[in-house]
Amino acid sequence: MRIMRTGAAPVGIVLALALAGCSALEAGGGGSDAAIDELSIVVPAGPGGGWDQTGRAMQANMQDEGLVGTATVTNVDGAGGTVGLANIANASDPNTLLVMGLVMVGAVETNQSQARIEHTTPIARLTEEQEVIVVPAESPYETIDDLVADIEKNGKDVSITGGSAGGTDHILAGMLLKAAGMPPSNIGSKLNYIAYSGGGESLAALLGNNVNAGISGISEYAEQVEAGELRALAVSGEERVDALPDTPTLTEAGYDVVLTNWRGVVAPGNIEDEDREALTTAVTKLAESDAWQATLEEKDWDDAFLAGEEFDTYLEGNIAESLTVLKDIGLIR
Repeated sequence: MRIMRTGAAPVGIVLALALAGCSALEAGGGGSDAAIDELSIVVPAGPGGGWDQTGRAMQANMQDEGLVGTATVTNVDGAGGTVGLANIANASDPNTLLVMGLVMVGAVETNQSQARIEHTTPIARLTEEQEVIVVPAESPYETIDDLVADIEKNGKDVSITGGSAGGTDHILAGMLLKAAGMPPSNIGSKLNYIAYSGGGESLAALLGNNVNAGISGISEYAEQVEAGELRALAVSGEERVDALPDTPTLTEAGYDVVLTNWRGVVAPGNIEDEDREALTTAVTKLAESDAWQATLEEKDWDDAFLAGEEFDTYLEGNIAESLTVLKDIGLIR
């Protein structure tokens, strides 16, 4: 079943896709032969986070592989990615991709966004990544049990930072408290979640000891954990990860929680079928390239490529499932 691409509500926002102010790399060869001469990649968040890393890795790899002539990246920050989503839904340039994922699925609901993912054209799911829960190195919390116990005792006196409200990080915090036995009706009164739009901001808050704990994708915090500036308490997948081999999963720690953060790309909702096919082909070739596989290894991202109708169906189901989770943990009614 395809995600509907028609009937998008007017959003009154016009995306500036001019080259001025955008970061661009020179094409790595064969740009004039590429099916897509100029590609605009919209990152709906500030610099430094997972979406930004994904967009800039796509930019570099697609140019190096000659899949596009040139690619530009534009950061459109705000409201869990829904400001960028509002721009992309009715963008006039068909050669435009919006980096998005599970974070945006939740943010659409919690921000009551008029622009919805259903108003876009799904292109592909690219990666998935485990989440990690960290604390500053000098924190008294040695285990995930220590953090949970303090939240249960002191509620909002304990602060957790992460990405946008209703996003993957926020969902994981709520799922953790629910798995610890906290009734969904109490989670909202106990959880002090401080949302940032970019991973760089949440990292600064942690390193400055302005928050008690943080949740993000492993790639955003792993370097600081390795350097001894942060302590990793748990990861959110089914198995431990190579980047943090000594960090237990939440399941190992006794919490029945498994969650991974997937990321992908969508295009404007009003593009023609041939434009969608060209974008899907370019992104598929990217996913198959040695350059992209090297990027996955470097970033510790898991390959989760899915395109075409399979991605349409997955996205439709993921939106429905996320609504259920958000209601269960009290983030929306």
